[in-house]
Amino acid sequence: MAEAPAAPERPRIVCSDNGPEAPYPLQMEGEVISGFGRGSKELGIPTANLPVDESQMTWIANITSGVYFGYAALRLPANHPDIPAATSSSNGDSSSTEYHIFPMVMSIGYNPFYKNSKRSAEVHILHKFAQDFYGAPMRLLLLGFVREEKNYAGVEALIEDINIDCEVARRSLDRPAWTPREGVVGKGTGTLDGSWLVREDKA
Repeated sequence: MAEAPAAPERPRIVCSDNGPEAPYPLQMEGEVISGFGRGSKELGIPTANLPVDESQMTWIANITSGVYFGYAALRLPANHPDIPAATSSSNGDSSSTEYHIFPMVMSIGYNPFYKNSKRSAEVHILHKFAQDFYGAPMRLLLLGFVREEKNYAGVEALIEDINIDCEVARRSLDRPAWTPREGVVGKGTGTLDGSWLVREDKA
């Protein structure tokens, strides 16, 4: 019996060098909640989850289930070890008003491998955090689409695809028109307008 043809190699960079195109960017925000607990334990890929509220984000009801990439802005507690040293609080205050921008890749959908019954938004921030940040305010700027959601024969294939998703996100964002001029933790600046990510919270 002839072997099935190998799947085509996935591109490692997606979308134009000129930056996001309509309907992007898309915005999403909320406080980080506890998810299913599978990201770190089973996959080695921790996720920060947001509640999916279609009444607040009308675009999400019709968006294709799949993998997206862009940026996450987090307002971490002032004593959190992952706040850049130049902006961390030195007065012992446990609150923080600053948002810090990190690259991210995220899944929106039902995750058919795990047979979820509710649509979820699971964000993997491309930064290794020293500790959790449940309850922290998070803003997401979705800039592009990586691939549609799909099922897998085993967890190894799922992990392989997620790792490719992360590489695609990193390389696609590593272009001037895809990097916020407000600056990204550990990366620098570009020409993308990321002002929404770091605007001050309303009183």
